[in-house]
Amino acid sequence: MIARLSGVLEDKAKDEVVIDVAGVGYRVFCSAQTLSQLPALGEPARVRIRTLVREDAIDLYGFAEQAEEAMFMLLTSVSHIGPKLALGILSGIGIDELCAALRGGDSARLTQLHGVGKKTAERLVLELKDKVAALPAASTGMSMPSVSVAVPVPTDLVSALVNLGYKENKARAAVLLAVDSLGEEAGLEALLKESLRHCRR
Repeated sequence: MIARLSGVLEDKAKDEVVIDVAGVGYRVFCSAQTLSQLPALGEPARVRIRTLVREDAIDLYGFAEQAEEAMFMLLTSVSHIGPKLALGILSGIGIDELCAALRGGDSARLTQLHGVGKKTAERLVLELKDKVAALPAASTGMSMPSVSVAVPVPTDLVSALVNLGYKENKARAAVLLAVDSLGEEAGLEALLKESLRHCRR
């Protein structure tokens, strides 16, 4: 199984990238958190990989950090939590905040994430509360700063998108992608237009 890919970032979309490794393009599904940490197109990129084999497909899921990969594996160990939903959860909340919500049994915070209803949130807390609490932060890297710390998210942009009718987690992910594409120095108007483009995709 593929455990890591190192190559050139050839393409980047809302929730996936293509990494060219010696002339072979690998499609890798990623969270907004990992996307925000990847370089510009044409630059060298390296991601940790989890290969999931199904009857009709072999999918690659990529992570910039070990902490996110570990949390992805925990999330997908929960019944009815597939890899796409797990990536959606990781796109909408930082690792530290997610760990805190699970440890504290804060299912209300989890229901704010795209695709997570009340029963799913309660199931996540029930099945992962003890597992997350047992993870030693120093050795697992679970103390890694969340995306909201590593990549500043303009809260006024997120609020503007929410006021336009988009869910908060989707708005936050779109703003992260916009900042990653245009840079933090870009004006608010340009970032808003770019964020809207990502929201509509």
